[in-house]
Amino acid sequence: MPLRQYHIYVIELHKKVFSENRKFREANPQFNGVLECLYVGMTSKSPKERFEQHKTGFVNKKGHKLSARIVEKYGLYLRGSLYHHIAPLATRNDALKMEKVLALELRRKGYAVWFN
Repeated sequence: MPLRQYHIYVIELHKKVFSENRKFREANPQFNGVLECLYVGMTSKSPKERFEQHKTGFVNKKGHKLSARIVEKYGLYLRGSLYHHIAPLATRNDALKMEKVLALELRRKGYAVWFN
């Protein structure tokens, strides 16, 4: 059985997320409106498959919604150039750490970023 791998991905969000979503705005006080609004996530699926789940409001067999509302409403497309340099990770814990590292790095560069 192949080992599970985790991928980091970045989705560009419509900029109206900044004006319409108070929590997003409060999480990004450094944002000056020049760069884009982003969502950073991690998944054991392909980034493309995970993006499609977000956009369709995917609900699993147990009835749990597995899409982020912020991506479902404001997600535009994957930003591969911001995550393709990150190799797949072997553990969920490593992927969660990398998700946070990338999100904070992008914030420092001036992006507005949401991550879990």
